[in-house]
Amino acid sequence: MILFNSDYIEGAHPSILEALTRTNYDQTPGYGEDKYCEEARNIIRQQCNDDTLGVEFLVGGTQTNVTVIDALLRSYQGVISADSGHINVHETGAPEATGHKIIALPSPDGRLTLEQIKECNESHWNDPVHEHTIQPGMVYLSCPAENGLTYTLAELTEISEYCRANSLYLFVDGARLGYGLQSEGCDLTLADLARLCDVFYIGGTKVGALFGEAVVFSDKELKRSFRYAIKQHGGMLAKGRLLGIQFAELLRGGNDCLYFELARHANREAMRIRRAFEQKGIPMWNGSLTNMQFPALTKEQQSRLAEKYIFEVWGRYDDTRDIVRFCTSWATRSEAVEQLCNDIREL
Repeated sequence: MILFNSDYIEGAHPSILEALTRTNYDQTPGYGEDKYCEEARNIIRQQCNDDTLGVEFLVGGTQTNVTVIDALLRSYQGVISADSGHINVHETGAPEATGHKIIALPSPDGRLTLEQIKECNESHWNDPVHEHTIQPGMVYLSCPAENGLTYTLAELTEISEYCRANSLYLFVDGARLGYGLQSEGCDLTLADLARLCDVFYIGGTKVGALFGEAVVFSDKELKRSFRYAIKQHGGMLAKGRLLGIQFAELLRGGNDCLYFELARHANREAMRIRRAFEQKGIPMWNGSLTNMQFPALTKEQQSRLAEKYIFEVWGRYDDTRDIVRFCTSWATRSEAVEQLCNDIREL
């Protein structure tokens, strides 16, 4: 069977494994206070065009989301999110277990609009008894969103300006950030995210690393206290250099860095799959240009493809078809995609 159901089913890029092996017997301080983590921090600051940024490393996405949210919000504050947001549907209520309610807003395309954020925030403050309800304290976005769509620079700028004018933190989940930034038509850069967000993270787990997420922030309070929050949430890796080594390897080299190269590969393979479905006349659920593609397949078509491939059923499209997700990764083999495309043509 060939797996197209996830983008973290392979291990790590060989250059990362080589770097970890090469430095294996080096002796360094722990907890991310080593030369490799500092090198990675400086590389990220260079990528973001801001040498004042705070950068810290955690192991996984859920751990990162919970730690950031709990570090920034007061106990009576919640997080505005799309109802399909990862923190709302795929993290076992982890942010809410720390006491921060997720204020989930309906979003057919997986993204939040400025108008939705405004309405949610203003309806709270216009309520004469607002102190009896959870106060919005943060806006959580994903780039790309759970259905593969990204925000434009103009959209993110508007949201950022509103958040800053209304004392809302803006947090962007970047678990798949490479695939979003390198998708066709995306006009966002790491520097834009650093400038517009209070905090975002560069996801490594799904884009070539063995594990790891790099949290980037400009917020002054977060710079002062975030390492306390990491420790309290069990996220401070004793052998922190294992994270720094990986991110230095991924992000060294500017726009030609390995991180972006791997993301472009996954997106190219995903677009081959998309074109094969479209050429067959199979409708696509949305216009995703990232590594996640969502054809609408009949039960018979699903059964035939399931003989060779593993993919994910996403939801109902109409009375006869389901939305399914095919997901490529940094390590997806071109010959596997070619085989899939040939089988799509035979449906």
